Amino acid sequence: MATITVSPVPVSPRDDAIQLYKAFKGLGCDTATVIGILAHRDATQRAYIRQEYQTMYDQDILKRLASELSGHLQIAVSYWMHDPAARDAHILRKGLTRNFIDLEGITEVICSRTSSQLQAVTQIYHSTFGTHLENDIKLQIFGDSQKILLACISKQRYEGTEVDREMAAKDAKALYKAGEKRLGTDEKVFVQIFSERSRAHLVAINTCYHDMYGGSLKKAVKKETSGLFKTALLTILQCAENPAKYFAKMLYKAMKGLGTFDTRLIRVIVTRAEIDMQYIKAEYRNKYNKSLNDAVHSETSGHYRTFLLSLLGPNH
Repeated sequence: MATITVSPVPVSPRDDAIQLYKAFKGLGCDTATVIGILAHRDATQRAYIRQEYQTMYDQDILKRLASELSGHLQIAVSYWMHDPAARDAHILRKGLTRNFIDLEGITEVICSRTSSQLQAVTQIYHSTFGTHLENDIKLQIFGDSQKILLACISKQRYEGTEVDREMAAKDAKALYKAGEKRLGTDEKVFVQIFSERSRAHLVAINTCYHDMYGGSLKKAVKKETSGLFKTALLTILQCAENPAKYFAKMLYKAMKGLGTFDTRLIRVIVTRAEIDMQYIKAEYRNKYNKSLNDAVHSETSGHYRTFLLSLLGPNH
């Protein structure tokens, strides 16, 4: 469930475009007005605003926002203005830029999305940046980490809920033989099963693994793999079991300790606000005994704080 609050009364994208133009005009930007409009419009409404602004003022509002806003707020609002697939494409492109490699961000996006979502992302990535996502991954990421990411973006996975229990038991056995049963790890088996099986099937494999060998598949992955490859496998498995719990953990890690990992904080809030943020907030409160809104409020400030809290909705 989404957390953004949208006006129950239909809003004219033309009126929004006019109000935004006025907010940009003159010395300084009326940032409060910009946030007040954009943080309370859904993806379709934001797309219409972008169209209207281009038609009326012959300018891409994204470029105007980039020049009027700055810092973390500018990054958050710019991502927010895209539809989900284009947003993921831009996050991946930025994360794969040579002087700004964000391996964890790339892994999070690729390993937490469905097969159909990734198909849309790869198409937009190519049409927007003139290069294939696959090629950029090959240039910047290596070894087993590269293999699992390439497999995820290229393999078609079933997205339904039906599961073949016999097949799940065979997969559990194959993973055991490739990992805990032997000296060393046969990473190929892990790549194949984790990239080709549906989320429902992976949950069934986890159950079978526990029933057959007395331990969890998650623990086996932690024991048998390392680095980014381990992170990728765990992300796939955790998002199969409970994506809201996974993203709650990512948000906690972004705000844990001294300082805030704003790149992750922005990425998770902006990408999940219209999908499952209500569930993420519930998981966060259950796990960490604090509301996500309160955590974000204490770790951010100014208009940046206002924007993120607007996306998170009321603090129930």
